[in-house]
Amino acid sequence: MRKITNTTATCKLIPIDNFTSDPITWLSEQMRAHELIYLLAHAEDGVIWGRFDGEKLITSHDVAPPQYALPSLRIETLWSVRIFAPGGELLVWRNEEGEWAARLIAEKELEDASASWEKAFEEKQIVLGTQAEGLEQDFALLSEGSQGLRHAMPLPLNGPIDEQKRPVRLVVRHYVQQDTYGFTRVDASRLFDLQPKESNI
Repeated sequence: MRKITNTTATCKLIPIDNFTSDPITWLSEQMRAHELIYLLAHAEDGVIWGRFDGEKLITSHDVAPPQYALPSLRIETLWSVRIFAPGGELLVWRNEEGEWAARLIAEKELEDASASWEKAFEEKQIVLGTQAEGLEQDFALLSEGSQGLRHAMPLPLNGPIDEQKRPVRLVVRHYVQQDTYGFTRVDASRLFDLQPKESNI
């Protein structure tokens, strides 16, 4: 059952200056400014996870053993990036003209906001992986059975993962709004959090 919660969330576009020349530095600055913790990026060569430690952005490529060849965050192969925390999400993507754009959704009132919401609910999406191998910087390499699929998440996990319960989740927040006909619909969505926080899986 979905539980609708009250919130004050707003959205606005963010200047994208210097992103293409140094995406790691730009993302680190944005994570510091907006108090964001996690990164999830999609690229031509795979999925990239990351976490901001208060000073710098650490990515899955930085901590995974070289033999796994996890992708690095490079502007040449990048499709989109989401940096997020319970307080908000900044999404960077290529627009219809093929140029980079960015928007911020925050759980507060933003100046020059282009949209706002007062109601939301969370959905927990299952994350791929049945075995976790602890890595440096409290990351974990997750693999899925014999398929050989691997990705390194910024969670302190280690050992087998219950295939029935699948406790590793990506929490998504959906904002709802009434349309002109009075129906309540999902108007926008963003990444919210990662679970579990503890190593016991």
